[in-house]
Amino acid sequence: MDYLDQEALEHFEQLKTQLTALSIPFHVNPTLVRGLDYYNRTVFEWVSNSLGAQGTVCAGGRYDGLVEQLGARATPAAGFAIGIERLFSLVEDQMADQAPKLSAYLVAVGEGSTAAAFALAERIRQQQPTFTVQMNCGGGSIKSQMKRADRSGAQVALILGESELESGLVTVKFLQQDQPQQQLSLDQLVMQITENSLGV
Repeated sequence: MDYLDQEALEHFEQLKTQLTALSIPFHVNPTLVRGLDYYNRTVFEWVSNSLGAQGTVCAGGRYDGLVEQLGARATPAAGFAIGIERLFSLVEDQMADQAPKLSAYLVAVGEGSTAAAFALAERIRQQQPTFTVQMNCGGGSIKSQMKRADRSGAQVALILGESELESGLVTVKFLQQDQPQQQLSLDQLVMQITENSLGV
């Protein structure tokens, strides 16, 4: 940890903030290493308490410079290896025959919106598991994110931008129905989803 530069420290603090916002428990292990030297920034292991002594399900990290080292255009990246048998042990009883229809696509634009959007998605999933939410990943303008929302087949887009963050509201844009968009508080949105009164 003593050898991290300011940019790496800021990136790591942002990651920990997002994990905390999602109530994902984590432990910083300053001795954790990966065996290949192209990793940079964060390396990680996902550990389960349900597998006994062989509790590591997934391990990996970021390698933002690897693609460029191989001669292609610089491409930020992250990767991991998963123990397939361990993964099957965890999800065997939960695997569905097919993916459920997507209820909402969450669009996050502007400073601070990503962490808030992650927290909102997790809150919805915990309170209404049948309401399926996909979180936009990879950033982009609101225009590009809305194109992804349209392609996703979701019923609605939930938009969190800087103005929404300031006002404590979420913009609900209907993608499959001819309805005017709405602005709801977080509590109103979750209540309507829970009561199935959003029309989705």
